[in-house]
Amino acid sequence: MARKKKQPRWYFSLRSPYSWFAYRELTERYADVADAIEWIPFWEPDAVTQQLLDAADVELPIVAMSRAKNFYILQDTARLSKERGLKMTWPIDKDPNWEVSHLAYLVAAREGRGREFIDHTYRARWEESRDITKRETMAEIAGQIGLSPALLADAIDDPEIRAQGVECLTSSYQDGLFGVPFFVHGREKFWGVERLRPYVAAFRGQEIEEVERSWQDYAELPQFSAAGGDTGHAGGCG
Repeated sequence: MARKKKQPRWYFSLRSPYSWFAYRELTERYADVADAIEWIPFWEPDAVTQQLLDAADVELPIVAMSRAKNFYILQDTARLSKERGLKMTWPIDKDPNWEVSHLAYLVAAREGRGREFIDHTYRARWEESRDITKRETMAEIAGQIGLSPALLADAIDDPEIRAQGVECLTSSYQDGLFGVPFFVHGREKFWGVERLRPYVAAFRGQEIEEVERSWQDYAELPQFSAAGGDTGHAGGCG
């Protein structure tokens, strides 16, 4: 029996500024692609999830970030945010547990509010400098998108959601992810926000020139809404 073909997909992190940039471009410029692909979160696991991954022989590509790379990301994201008309803030994450927000996303997605949750959470982190690793932040966002505060705040305590999170991270391992944003279409893989247009071309079955012709400079588009730390995943995860 032939193996079922996997749906085109992208891996994003609520921690990552590069995923934030990709999210905005994907949804505002390529809504047809955004609506058709699978959305899978990626994050650095806590001790509980790490034990589950170890038991499954899943080793995520997470390594310590060098000081030089840290400074580079600060400069690079400042350039990219300026190009996009965004005024970024740099949240300070003290002993963060990324399960809190990413497992909350899985609950929000289950309730049909996944995209809204991502929008509010990215805004909270990158425009309002709020700590998205706190349960109270998840509770506030839940209220904003019409969900029970406890439902999102306590997602980390739900064994079924925790198991679903392990499936997401295992999928990233199987797809060979080494950084975010990470896009997959068939056997083709695309890493980084600057690879979004080639990914769109592959998804649509177009030549890259066709996608380029439909691309507008940021100055020609309405400015992104913006108000106005941690710089990204270790090991190049953005």
